[in-house]
Amino acid sequence: MSKPKIWLSSPHMGGTEQKYVTEAFETNWVAPLGPNVNGFEADLQRYTGISHAAALSSGTAAIHLSLILLDVKPGDMVICQSFTFSASANPIAYQGAIPVFIDSEPDTWNMSPEQLERAILACINGEVMNKGMKMPPALPKAIIPVHLYGVPAKMDEIMQIAGKYNIPVIEDAAEALGSSIGGRMCGSFGTFGILSFNGNKIITTSGGGALISNNSEAIAKARFLATQARDNAPHYQHSHIGYNYRMSNIVAGIGRGQMEVLEDRIAARRANFARYEKYFAEVAERGYRVKLQPCQADAFSNRWLTAITINPAENKGITRETLRLALETENIESRPLWKPMHLQPIFEDTPFFGDGTSEKLFEEGLCLPSGSNLSNEDFKRITDIIDSVFK
Repeated sequence: MSKPKIWLSSPHMGGTEQKYVTEAFETNWVAPLGPNVNGFEADLQRYTGISHAAALSSGTAAIHLSLILLDVKPGDMVICQSFTFSASANPIAYQGAIPVFIDSEPDTWNMSPEQLERAILACINGEVMNKGMKMPPALPKAIIPVHLYGVPAKMDEIMQIAGKYNIPVIEDAAEALGSSIGGRMCGSFGTFGILSFNGNKIITTSGGGALISNNSEAIAKARFLATQARDNAPHYQHSHIGYNYRMSNIVAGIGRGQMEVLEDRIAARRANFARYEKYFAEVAERGYRVKLQPCQADAFSNRWLTAITINPAENKGITRETLRLALETENIESRPLWKPMHLQPIFEDTPFFGDGTSEKLFEEGLCLPSGSNLSNEDFKRITDIIDSVFK
């Protein structure tokens, strides 16, 4: 009989979610919007310290609405971190805009401030090539940094550069709810912050996201656009293109219950990281060198996923695939780090500014099982397999 699956990051209910969902059924608030949506938005506002939030169907929807609110149009250039999930970049294409991808830096694996400013200057000076054609000189319409795997990006430097050139920032904190820099929550630095509550995130609504901002007018417009942009009329009238992007009252009920256990989930993820850190320190005593994702000294990471890199030259030829396949054989899920966007077939001819950092991370990197419900027995199964590889 096969051993039970150990997932990379599975949902973890806290117990009170059912109460909010049951209330929605009992009051017949099963349609989109309702008290749970309002309550969940209020919870997010209190937690992040941001004054306004719109609960949406996904983090992708939140990025898309941010671009619309910033008046991004076909042919505009939008700067985006390359080392990320495609949801960070796809909404740029929805708008017909041009993604300009930025490489990572080694200190956090997130957007390189050095490459960011280099790209901005190239855009301004008309030195950017897209699909073999030179783009006309223009200021990028937005910058999208990402807090990869819950580790905060160098937001102080990024915001300083963005302010220097007066470019708004869409802060993709989809993986970083609970992470902070100098006590300030991730998602609160940019003009807009993006959150995700997908099934594998640190808390989940099964599917969903949120757009947060201190700009009340922008969030009001986001809510309007997210509910099919219906005009204030007794009949269905539309003066704008709208989207079906609002979160349902039932789903928001799950989110309200999850917010009650968020701090516990963060503590569990960080404990996972600490266990892996201790374990790989012991592995190093046997002559192997596995590196964990670093974090800035003034930053606090929720450690949503524990991510490592394995250089075969430093580990007797062992690669990330050696380890991944060994775990897979024992029904344990792990996953390579994100394939950079500038290497994806759909974006292969788009502009990129970098030095190869993200490509090396992709070649050598692996995400290990990191769920907040990971048991001691699960962790032993995982490390027993890794031990067998490193023998």
